Amino acid sequence: MSPDVSRNLPPQELEKRAAEQRLRIHESVAGLKSSLTDLKSSVEENVRERLDARRLARQHFGKLAAGASVFALIAGYGVAGIFTRH
Repeated sequence: MSPDVSRNLPPQELEKRAAEQRLRIHESVAGLKSSLTDLKSSVEENVRERLDARRLARQHFGKLAAGASVFALIAGYGVAGIFTRH
């Protein structure tokens, strides 16, 4: 609103417009907060699903078992090497 228009309006009308603008701003902020809260919840749920250890272990059980077997074999040779002399 230009300064010339605001000079012609009574103060009550200006106060009414300011109150309406404040209300619209508050409603916009509340809507943004709600959207951000929903987005945050969605992201948290998505991250939990992607990083679920049980689901990942089930999906990659063969690789996990092979890795554990290799580790056990190497550890076994290491421990046996400590107690035997060559």
